[in-house]
Amino acid sequence: MKAFTTLTGVAAPLPMANVDTDKIIAARFLKTIARTGLGKNLFHAMRFNEDGSEKPDFVLNQEPYRKAEILIAFENFGCGSSREHAPWALLDFGIRCVIAPDFADIFHNNSSKNGILPIRLPREICEKLMEDAKMGGNARLTVDLERQVVVRPSGEEIPFEVDAFRKHCLLNGLDDIGQTLQHAPSIDEYEAKRRAEAPWLFA
Repeated sequence: MKAFTTLTGVAAPLPMANVDTDKIIAARFLKTIARTGLGKNLFHAMRFNEDGSEKPDFVLNQEPYRKAEILIAFENFGCGSSREHAPWALLDFGIRCVIAPDFADIFHNNSSKNGILPIRLPREICEKLMEDAKMGGNARLTVDLERQVVVRPSGEEIPFEVDAFRKHCLLNGLDDIGQTLQHAPSIDEYEAKRRAEAPWLFA
């Protein structure tokens, strides 16, 4: 998993509440367990017409938001079914941070485990950040995870809370497998001991 330390990038405003996981990545695209290639189907119903052409009014079809790395939304982002493909699709598109007043718990957990930083900020702050984002590519936001602040284009710093363990994992690029591999010497020692004690288990 790619570590998340400090991110400065274009933020896309998505002034919607209750954006569920089916809007993020529709069920018909869940035919793979690969984490790549899903970005092209992110927000498919909102991004594309039935003939496959882009809907020009949708924010991610506009410059400079085609290369957005931060998404700002409203309440209950990621509600609905518990599909890990939702953060996979966001990440594959290039989104590494989502800022909203609150998130569905499972989506929140899945995001941080896949290298996306979900930040909870009050509705009024999200509205201010959306106004910043509407200024386009010259109004980039900075997210500093170590210091736990979002820096507006004006230089104002907005603090946010993050669970200490999630912060550690994101800063060090540790997913569940990475956390396990931190204990590789102990695992190897245990396996060697068991092999000596009960070699028939390894035959």
